[in-house]
Amino acid sequence: MSSSKKRKKFDVRKKRAKLLKEQEKQLPKGEREEKKKVKTKREEKLEVKLAKETKLYWSRAITGALSGLIGSLLGFTSWTLFLWMVIFWLGFPFFTSFIILRYKYKKEEWNWKNILRPGIGIFIFLFLLIAILIFTLRILA
Repeated sequence: MSSSKKRKKFDVRKKRAKLLKEQEKQLPKGEREEKKKVKTKREEKLEVKLAKETKLYWSRAITGALSGLIGSLLGFTSWTLFLWMVIFWLGFPFFTSFIILRYKYKKEEWNWKNILRPGIGIFIFLFLLIAILIFTLRILA
């Protein structure tokens, strides 16, 4: 027969968060503030990496909009417009990363995946939005 007792689910993350809050409450107020101000090397590296990715994200957004605008104004359609998008999608982040923003290539910390990853969605969205808008305006005019 099955037991009528139901097991209570145990979430490790919630339990750990509770314990950390209790430990913080036990510390005096001055020590809590000092603990928050002190950053570890890992946190500093993470902040630097996030700052780099943010800059690449916004450069990717601007590139997507400009390449969509220029490609449509040049009269590219269909496969030529697609190839134009892929060239800017895969090529320009390296140009931005190493020439404009002057990031150093460190295989362990800052590699090609970190260069290509940020801003893929915004690039495609803005590229397609601008390209369709310009193409439609050219057809209607």
